[in-house]
Amino acid sequence: MKTSFARSIGDETFNKSMKHIFNEVHYELTRKIAEGGMGLVYEATQRGIGGFRKVVAIKLIREEYSAIEEFRNNFIGEAKLVADLIHTNIVQTYHLGKIGEQYFMTMEFVTGWNLEEFLERHVETGQYIPADLAVFIVSRICRGLGYAHLKTDEKGRPLGIVHRDVNPKNIMIAKEGDVKLTDFGIAKALDLMYNQEGEVIAGKDEYLSPEQARCEVTDHRADLFCCGIIMSELMLNRNIFEDLGDAPIEMYHEKTIDNILNLPIPNFSEIRSDIDPRLNDILHTALKRPREQRYQTSEEMLVELEKFIYGDGYGPTNEKLAKYANDLFGEDGQNAALRWHEEKLRQKKQKT
Repeated sequence: MKTSFARSIGDETFNKSMKHIFNEVHYELTRKIAEGGMGLVYEATQRGIGGFRKVVAIKLIREEYSAIEEFRNNFIGEAKLVADLIHTNIVQTYHLGKIGEQYFMTMEFVTGWNLEEFLERHVETGQYIPADLAVFIVSRICRGLGYAHLKTDEKGRPLGIVHRDVNPKNIMIAKEGDVKLTDFGIAKALDLMYNQEGEVIAGKDEYLSPEQARCEVTDHRADLFCCGIIMSELMLNRNIFEDLGDAPIEMYHEKTIDNILNLPIPNFSEIRSDIDPRLNDILHTALKRPREQRYQTSEEMLVELEKFIYGDGYGPTNEKLAKYANDLFGEDGQNAALRWHEEKLRQKKQKT
């Protein structure tokens, strides 16, 4: 059915107008944000008529990989998949394009820090991330994952999405306090993504679920184990599975996989005294090796996390995370955690 706009100006004029609008959209790359073996991410400015401008992120697959069918198909599959994942805790994808033989994806640009930078800042300044803030961050990841895990196609068929690469580099904290999951590049999903489960290990060594480490077929519960790894790292400022002990660096892969499969999960309350026993229990449940024993859905894990942080009626929000993150990366960032705890005590006193 033609729109009233098209009818009023005529088909020929309408088509010319639309072509003119599309021709006005272009991107200007401003700086490189990240670089990997197969691709690059740039900050870019999208420009339009009338001085319109919008900052976006451009993800490019390297030209040499664009020529390889499996990489090209997976990049296209990622764009198609994420285009329909519209959620506040997932970085939005706007467009898939091609210049010459090089494919690119236009995405939401998040002004802020990735979780790896957030962690490194705490290590540099010699302070722990406040436990309730760490739990809040992971709860937002669970929200995004829960949405993705339950996503269906236009016929109502479950897509069976598993991210398979939930790690600090793929989690963004915006200056406004939003927590966003990105990079579904090695996700698996019905009919969309190239998948070699059972043949290769997909994911970063120290952020694998046991079933990924064993090259087994995964389901959504693999992502929840990764959430447990991230939460434990936020608590301790280190990844417990990345500890090589006395093993030489060339044994990194083998030792890390062995740790994921066999390392005893510590009592986190003994390592860090302000970790509540209830939180220790949540961590241990998330890190159960048999997937039948860990959280079975993102919603189940989310409920436990939110019961923990909001049980006293006071807990983190996007706005509070924003205030903390901006304080952390400010001039007196080494005292950000101390100020957080002091404010929390002040709020509790006001309630009583």
